[in-house]
This record gives sequence, C-alpha cells and structure tokens, in this order.
Amino acid sequence: MKHFNPQVEKMTSFIVMDVLERANELQKQGIDIIHLEVGEPDFDVPSCVTEAAKIAYERHFTHYTHSLGDPELRQEIAAFYQREYGVTVDTDCIVVTSGSSPSILLVLMLLCDTNSEVILSNPGYACYRNFVLAAQANPVLVPLSEEKGLQYDIETIRQYVTPRTAAVFINSPMNPTGMLLDESFMKEIASLEVPIISDEIYHGLVYEGRAHSILEYTDQAFVLNGFSKRFAMTGLRLGYLIAPKSCMRALQKLQQNLFICASSIAQQAGIAALRLAEPDVERMKQLYDERRRYMISRLREIGFEIKVEPQGAFYVFANARKFTVDSYRFAFDILEHAHVGITPGVDFGTGGEGYVRFSYANSLENIKEGLDRISLYLARHGSL
Repeated sequence: MKHFNPQVEKMTSFIVMDVLERANELQKQGIDIIHLEVGEPDFDVPSCVTEAAKIAYERHFTHYTHSLGDPELRQEIAAFYQREYGVTVDTDCIVVTSGSSPSILLVLMLLCDTNSEVILSNPGYACYRNFVLAAQANPVLVPLSEEKGLQYDIETIRQYVTPRTAAVFINSPMNPTGMLLDESFMKEIASLEVPIISDEIYHGLVYEGRAHSILEYTDQAFVLNGFSKRFAMTGLRLGYLIAPKSCMRALQKLQQNLFICASSIAQQAGIAALRLAEPDVERMKQLYDERRRYMISRLREIGFEIKVEPQGAFYVFANARKFTVDSYRFAFDILEHAHVGITPGVDFGTGGEGYVRFSYANSLENIKEGLDRISLYLARHGSL
C-alpha cells in the first residue's frame, strides 16, 4: 500500500496494550507476571449478570434489538440516572452501544469535520486523541499540573476555545489520575457555549467525594457510560451514550450503519446489573479502596511521589522523575527484569512523561508482591 489515511498515520499505539501483550508473551514462556498495567477489574461479573445472560441464551434472545437498544434496558438506564443524580433522562435520548468506545466514535463523528478541534486534557486517556483523529478532527491538548491538583482549569480551557472547537472532553474520575472534577468546575464547564462530552465510565468507583454527572447542570451535553468498570463486565462490551434529543436521529443513522445494535445477550445482562448488582459494586468498591490506600502508602515508601491522591477509578498516577526521564523505557525495563507490568505515563500524552500509572485492579496479595519486586529492582538498577 502506498498511501494510508494521514489521520491514521498520526495515531499512536495504545501503549498499555503493548505492555500487556509483551507481558502475555513472557507468561507463555513460564515467567510469573504481576499485572499492574491494565485497567480491567479483576473481579468476575456479579452472579445476577451471569444468570441473566444464561437465561437470555436459553430463551433465544439472540437476534437484533432496536438500533438504539432494548427499550427495557434504556428504561433501566434512565431510572439509574434518576436514582443516582436526580436527573430525568428521556429513554429516546439513549443509544446503547457495544462498550463505551463506539459511543465516543458516534459522538465525535456527529460533531466533527476536517476543520474541527476537540479539547482534551494532557495527560488524559490515551485513546481520546486517536478517536478525534479517526473523526478527521484535531486534538487540542490542555496541560494539567500537580500544582493545580491535576485538575482542569476553566479559565485555561476558555483560552483554548476557538470558532473551530467542536467539543470539550471531560472525564471524572479521570484516567490516568483518578481525580474527580469538582462541582464548581462542572457548573462552569456546562455554561460554555461549546458541546461537552462527559465520560462517566468510572462512576460508582469513587472513594473520596462524589462524582457529578454533567446532566445535573445541562441537558445539552453528551454522556458516555457503560458497564465495564462499575460492574466488571469488560468482555460483555456494553455501553451507552446519552445525547440531546435534537441529535438522536443523526446518531441513530450512524449506529444503524456502523454497528446495527449492541449484543442482545449483553443487553439482558445489563438490565440485571442495573436492577440487582449494586451490593456487588459496593463490595468491589470496598476492596478497591483498601488496595488504593495500600498502594499509595507503599509507592511513597519506595520513593515515588504522589502529590495528589486519586479519589476514584482504580489507578495511581505516580511521579517517577526520581528514577527516570523516559517512562516508556522504564516501564518495559521493569517488565523485563522485575516481571511487573506498569503503564508508562507518556501513553497519556506529553504531560504524562515522567509519570507511571499503577492499576490496583488486582488482588492485594499481587499488588504487595508486585511493588516488592519493583522496590528490589530499583535497589539493584537505580535510575534509568
């Protein structure tokens, strides 16, 4: 092939997946690897979810659903937002997708053209930038700093808004930092005359403070959410997008053409999760919090700096500049020599260089072993 789409040429790999794939190669060689890199719950799906999926197969729920999603599931999603945030969501404003990633693509394809810009945080979730490029638009990166608590600043965002701005992306709790956006910021961002895309996939996994939905402050935003993180349903690939009613027919056309509908079986499982799985979520959240507190303490003992403690999700974004100026090389060297997978901060943008992300979506026993191995590695190898 002589020519690729230039937007694809600009894309980066999803480095955490490169780490995971190399870790899996080492495991096939018989090497014991501790996974602290990947953002996937280590818990099995709640039993009510398993049972609902089995029943759906037995009852032959194996055909296409409505392109916007099973009406019963959309009713449960609307009820969930009423319960959780006190907001009313019209079921006709929900499109159910195969995970939250298709939701990102749908909304960006709706809003963007070749002249568009989308404002993103730096550091921020690695795939956002590449989704923007896939939608033929240009990512505009707003730097975050430890001095400002790794938080977006509304005045800084205003400086980046231009006539070409198609949307501002927010994520709370944030990946990779685990930080919550506070209520005053949410109110201010909602008042911008620019579409807001709010990724709420980590809601439910909050240990300090409260996660606010952008829908508490405006009904003109786009909300991304799903079942992967809160309900440990990553492999079932079930998410959803909530959008203004005026956008729904256009989104439905995109959904019909690109994806047809989400898995009918997964949608039945999602209904059960929303109705019955909150006790399981609370149990998982308590264990995550125990791991979070241990990991923060142990990383500081080892010598990593954590100036701002994560409030949600299941990540610790640690300053590793004491040990390295090359987070990519550092992470892969730890994998090869200490046999622990961690994510280099550069995966999350230039603002992540000098950091590494640790996931505590693993057992406390494995976290302790993994951090002990890293401590021993640093004692032997020093800085890199």
